Amino acid sequence: MLLSLKIENFALIDRLELDLYAGLNILTGETGAGKSIVLDALDAALGGKVSARMIRTGTNRANIEATFSTNQAIAQWLELQEIDTLDADILVCSREITVKSNRTRVNGVVVNKLQIQELRDRLVEITAQGQTILLSQAAQQREWLDSFGDQVLHQALFLQRQKVAKLFDAKERSRKALVERQQNERNRLQHLDMLRYQLKELEAANLDEPNELENLESDRNRLAHSVELQKQGYAVYEALYQNDSGNACADLLGKAESILTDMVTLDREAEGILELVASALAQVEEAGRQINNYTNRLDSDPEQLESIEQRINQLKQICRKYGTLPEAIAYTEKLQNELAELIDPSTSIEDLERKAEADLQALLKACKKFTELRRQTAIALEQSQIEALKMLAMEKVRFQVGIYPAEPSALGSDRIVFEFSPNLGEPLQPLAETASGGEMSRFLLALKTCFVKQKNQETAQSIASEFSYANVGTMVFDEIDAGVSGRVAQAIATQLWQLSRSSQILCVTHQPLIAAIADRHFHVNKEVIGDRTQIQIRLLQLEERKQELAQIASGKTFEEGKVQGKGKKEKGKSLVKEGTDSALSQAIAFAESLLEQAAAIKTSI
Repeated sequence: MLLSLKIENFALIDRLELDLYAGLNILTGETGAGKSIVLDALDAALGGKVSARMIRTGTNRANIEATFSTNQAIAQWLELQEIDTLDADILVCSREITVKSNRTRVNGVVVNKLQIQELRDRLVEITAQGQTILLSQAAQQREWLDSFGDQVLHQALFLQRQKVAKLFDAKERSRKALVERQQNERNRLQHLDMLRYQLKELEAANLDEPNELENLESDRNRLAHSVELQKQGYAVYEALYQNDSGNACADLLGKAESILTDMVTLDREAEGILELVASALAQVEEAGRQINNYTNRLDSDPEQLESIEQRINQLKQICRKYGTLPEAIAYTEKLQNELAELIDPSTSIEDLERKAEADLQALLKACKKFTELRRQTAIALEQSQIEALKMLAMEKVRFQVGIYPAEPSALGSDRIVFEFSPNLGEPLQPLAETASGGEMSRFLLALKTCFVKQKNQETAQSIASEFSYANVGTMVFDEIDAGVSGRVAQAIATQLWQLSRSSQILCVTHQPLIAAIADRHFHVNKEVIGDRTQIQIRLLQLEERKQELAQIASGKTFEEGKVQGKGKKEKGKSLVKEGTDSALSQAIAFAESLLEQAAAIKTSI
């Protein structure tokens, strides 16, 4: 529920704070007083379209803050978005508008357009002048139908809709697989030839070891430099183990070992040094033997070198075509699997055709059941809507939910059309083609009433994310009663008040009959303060309500009558004043009768 609205530097509003209440909140005021600006500000706070022109002249920044009470669904959404909750279970949506940019925040956290739209759908539903265009949209009519019905029927519709969506996805996958195979079949032989050619080339290369190319290049380097390696090996051997000068490392270490052995006989403290030298001598001798063996194994085999060069060239050619050696090995396996799939009888066109047909029949069967459930729901919606419309002084109205065949989709195989006839003897026509603006407004109000009255509200709220309609906490009506009067206005007033027992309603109206039934009545007016025009709103008390209702009913202020008497003779002035006072008394009496009538309606309901 909307608790308060704070507006600063928005359009003609300098600074305004408005506290709202549960039930039916009515805003009245003269045409152009700024009633719709208040609703525009609420719309902006919830992510509506804004521009720099909305910033009050002479300022560079507009701020709007809408505070709502929360519920479990809102708390879960905040948790999902990782937005902290505030104290006292409130939610604050704010909008900052500057010349260059604007930001929307929820509880102080900047949110994107998608996030605020999701939240908006859970908080308010704004029905302004011209928004009844939703009624003419086939997709919206389908959503309304699918989200109506008692608890059992509603749940059945929801589950069947899910089932249809899944079966449609399965049908699409099998259809695409068949189409793809049919397209491939036309080039199947060429494709097979290409696969077999590539596979033959790759298999002939005998690719098993991903590091084979690196190993071969290492072998090639060794064979290509065998003579140089032999010379270097002999030099190492002579330095370590044996040479003509007797200065080999092993000889020198041997002498050191012999001297240390003598020293140990005289002083055992030299034993540790002896062990180190003996160990070094053993390692040098082992290194000499190994370098000798390595050098003896080196062989400049031209044939082996040529064979390695050929293999390297073969592998590099493969790599130029198929990527690195590991990628070529992986591609070989892929080709083998693809070839097996193309020649595997289990994936024949006939099998794919049978699968596609089976999936289509399963979808059609589910769609048929979905249609049956929709027909049951349509009967309930028709009865409820006709009853609500009759309460809005449309006694001769006829309404029917037309369900016509359509191509199967994830939403079933039905085309939904709301058909309407407001006058006796006139045929049913699509709602958008036959209803006037006033009739469309009443139709929408009646439809909202039907949804609020349905017995499965708890179920509807739990799956509201699946449908476009949700039982939100606040409904906003901007002159939805335009173009009606008298008995129709009274019927709209009654239905608005009934609707406000389940949801908070904020309504802009020019109808005294509707204003009289409000739980809270606010007056909107423009005032010139200094050299600037500002919009003011105040909550009316009982006597002020009578004055406002009297003014709305008469269509003028009673100060006008007094002004008309100026400049006339005293006798004329007296007559004007007497007439004005009489008219004022009559208007006040009428306003009091409206309030009494509204109280009686509330009591009877």
